Amino acid sequence: MERPQPLFPREIPRLVERTIARNACVECHLIGDYQNIQREQEGKLDKLTHMYRSPDIATLGIRLDVPKGLVVKEARDAAEVAGMKPGDLVTGLNGTPVWTFGDLQYHYDKVPRQAERIRITVEREGKSIDLSIGLPERWWWTDLTFRQWTVEPRVYFESLPLTEAEKRDHRLEPRGFASKVKRVDGFAEVLKSHELRVGDIVFGVDGVERDELANTAELFIKLRKTAGETVTLDLIRDGKRLQMKLTTYRMSFRK
Repeated sequence: MERPQPLFPREIPRLVERTIARNACVECHLIGDYQNIQREQEGKLDKLTHMYRSPDIATLGIRLDVPKGLVVKEARDAAEVAGMKPGDLVTGLNGTPVWTFGDLQYHYDKVPRQAERIRITVEREGKSIDLSIGLPERWWWTDLTFRQWTVEPRVYFESLPLTEAEKRDHRLEPRGFASKVKRVDGFAEVLKSHELRVGDIVFGVDGVERDELANTAELFIKLRKTAGETVTLDLIRDGKRLQMKLTTYRMSFRK
């Protein structure tokens, strides 16, 4: 297996400009964050691949017995359906051998975001078994809330997707990303980002109500918009439809 070429901090121009040139500490998370800023400026940013890094293997229903390495402690959901069992030893992913959790995480992150299945090889009772596991929707999503210098647009609200029944009741697009606001961050008021309230139903962004990847209005903005943009929300509040402006921001502090 060919090793990837090493990457050094001095090879990332924005990192050199903002950190190294100022004799500041190069914290590990800054490597990926500044790479993404560079990609965004060059028009090469693929948000699914570059922004949502290191997806959690647990989304497949795999729970490992960490002290024992890659031994499966529990298999649920997609992993269980594929035939994985507790006690299996994970030895490969898509034909590539894995020896540590770091190996598994690295190669799982390299799976194309449009993939629908992956092949995980396990050892069971001395035999090698290939399992074809179906990838759930948005398996690649990871929480970026606490990332520094991230290119993800900050919207300062959290929402939950509406059920099919709720969409019917409100006469909304059946396959749309309509979602109900469950939390509003205090920064929304401080930064005058928006005036959303808990319970509001956001069903459209700049006239768009449906997206092949996003299942909430919140995720649609993060995937399709750039930090600093102002968008128009279509929403329902107390049974009435109205529009509201929302300005996104970029996280830009360092701890």
